[in-house]
Amino acid sequence: MTRAADVDWTLLRATARNAMERAYVPYSTFPVGAAAFTDDGRIVSGCNVENASYGLTLCAECSLVSDLVMGGGGRLVAFVCVDGNGDTLMPCGRCRQLLYEHSAEGMLLETVSGFKTIDEVIPDAFGPRQLDAYRASQNVPGES
Repeated sequence: MTRAADVDWTLLRATARNAMERAYVPYSTFPVGAAAFTDDGRIVSGCNVENASYGLTLCAECSLVSDLVMGGGGRLVAFVCVDGNGDTLMPCGRCRQLLYEHSAEGMLLETVSGFKTIDEVIPDAFGPRQLDAYRASQNVPGES
């Protein structure tokens, strides 16, 4: 498990701010950037991309996960999200689920109330770890 003290949060915030500056936000004018370290040491990032039909807007976390997948996959181990002022933002519930899906166990997030694990910000979550545990208990082949 990654410890908060072992993460270069300054680099992660700077990367998130850089992503935020590329956000496409003509409707809300609220840019958001996100960045994360992966389990193999890469940095992935993303920004929000709005759409006139607001429901189709992509959150920064969505584009970050796309960057993760396009870069070869892996698991997220540390994450930060910032607004247009560079202040820390808490991901919404939908994005927490998305992050959980791609997180390493114990992934750290910098939140508005300090460093927390993914399990603290989405308690009792359901995702790949639970599916893998079920498959193992049933001797069912599957992804791991």
